[in-house]
Amino acid sequence: MKTRDDIRNIAIIAHVDHGKTTLVNEMLKQSDTLPEHVEIQDRAMDTNAIERERGITILSKNTAVKYGKYQINILDTPGHADFGGEVERVMKMVDGVLLVVDAFEGTMPQTRFVLQKALEQHLTPIVVINKVDRKGARPEEVVDEVLDLFIELGADEDQLDFPVIYTSAMNGTSSYDSDVSTQEHTMKPLFDTIVKTIPAPIDNSDEPLQFQVAILDYNDFVGRIGIGRIFRGKIKVGDNVSVMKLDGSKKNFRVTKLFGFFGLKREEIQEAKAGDLIAISGMEDINVGETITDSEHPEALKPLRIDPPTLQMTFRTNDSPFAGREGKFVTSRQLENRLNAELHTDVSLRVDPTDEPGAWTVSGRGELHLSILIETMRREGYELQVSRPQVIYREIDGTTCEPFEEVQVDVPDEYTGGIIDSLAKRKGEMKNMEPSKNGQTRMIFEVPSRGLIGYSTEFMSQTRGYGIMSHSFKEYRPVIKNWNPGRTKGTLVSMNAGKATTYAMMGIESRGTLLIDPGTEVYEGMIVGENNRENDITVNITKGKNLTNVRAAGSDEMARIKTPTHLSLEESLEFLNDDEYCEITPENVRLRKQILNTNAREKEAKRRRAASRK
Repeated sequence: MKTRDDIRNIAIIAHVDHGKTTLVNEMLKQSDTLPEHVEIQDRAMDTNAIERERGITILSKNTAVKYGKYQINILDTPGHADFGGEVERVMKMVDGVLLVVDAFEGTMPQTRFVLQKALEQHLTPIVVINKVDRKGARPEEVVDEVLDLFIELGADEDQLDFPVIYTSAMNGTSSYDSDVSTQEHTMKPLFDTIVKTIPAPIDNSDEPLQFQVAILDYNDFVGRIGIGRIFRGKIKVGDNVSVMKLDGSKKNFRVTKLFGFFGLKREEIQEAKAGDLIAISGMEDINVGETITDSEHPEALKPLRIDPPTLQMTFRTNDSPFAGREGKFVTSRQLENRLNAELHTDVSLRVDPTDEPGAWTVSGRGELHLSILIETMRREGYELQVSRPQVIYREIDGTTCEPFEEVQVDVPDEYTGGIIDSLAKRKGEMKNMEPSKNGQTRMIFEVPSRGLIGYSTEFMSQTRGYGIMSHSFKEYRPVIKNWNPGRTKGTLVSMNAGKATTYAMMGIESRGTLLIDPGTEVYEGMIVGENNRENDITVNITKGKNLTNVRAAGSDEMARIKTPTHLSLEESLEFLNDDEYCEITPENVRLRKQILNTNAREKEAKRRRAASRK
């Protein structure tokens, strides 16, 4: 069988924060790809601002590294299970994977999730044990853990015989040996292993064309761009080809532009052949999984599976008293256009209209997936309101089912009891518990997704920030009846509009936790704190002090309040109850009641209580 020895196609997989993006940076720096004068910034592949801040990869990205006569195409994959659909599709485009594992933390659930996808595709693995210079690193133990994981995931004989490279991506060093003293400032061991181990793509470029779209991109000038691999044949600009649609229909079009990947850039090319990873533009409504074929031989490849959404929220136009003050884009048309634009590239997202004008049901793969979309929109200048996240139920064989997740936690030993209790309250079932040598315990639970909404904040405060938690979708199971997780405490709600005063806040703070600072502008119905008890309380947070003209010097300086708690966007979404919205603008995240008027809200609450008693 003829192969293209000049090319290798690999995906790089790892758990969040195990250093894969830094490793790719080093491979670029130490290859023959970039002109000498080009400086690479840190985390060069994470081009999105949110990716940089959070230190995670959200979108798959391509880069190509030159090493001698070889071109190594590298696809960076998301390490978070919320973006699992991306991972699976990337696996279809490559012949091998680089599994990056932290020499201290070892294998983690997201590593597991991504690796499983790779092994199912029978890809050739190379294991990179990174951060070998980290304090407490245990590279040899971690290799054993990786081997156990391979066995557990059903790897075949060839896959179990994987080569191991030890690196410190941060320092740009690598070696074939676990001993830190053998590390040298070179990536040669890694490059040589890739060239030697990863199979070269089959060269069947003389057969009819088959190209499958695995990732979508969008550009205002050329519209949708389909990124994928040529599995057979060749393609050049000007060719007339057919798109085999997912519904079985066929569309003809002419290839107007082809792009290849060189370093971090995408450049126009004239032609490409079997084994190449390229981007094609010129097709209006191309979708992930569709095959571009020779018009004379229209044979479609098997469609790619896309993970179904498991969580949904209502997105709506902002109608609070402060609407339009801070954002550039506030109308329902602007909001709808922006959500539809996101669908061009995010195939795991779903946007459905509702019966109400200016409101849409947006479904995604998890809290992180949706909160990143919201954060992106507010940075672009949008104002919107969102409701509490809800899981998506499915009817399976006449039974209503809900999604369950596999949750892995690594916590210091002293917190294990508290974590077991808190997850049991959320209907979590423990599957495994292993103490490790360094005073940590690893536990695996299966938990309904409903129970995990809002859990990450509780988990971090429970473990004082020392715990590590990750989860991935497991399956749909019958719904747990008569159980309604969510916030157990009520809220402190402002009864009027104005500025919050220190004096008023001093009188209120004994009731609960304040969520705003003195001087913050508030409106009637806005949530200003969390009550210590279950019920909501209406408070006057704008009340001023009656001043007398006899005052002791310095008496006002004595007014002190506890520092209010400031919730992040994710924490605000987790805080929400069914009768509340989160108002999001470029400058502020506010919590509010859906019914702002105090009297109308209290009447509605009475009506609900009466209805529940019947």
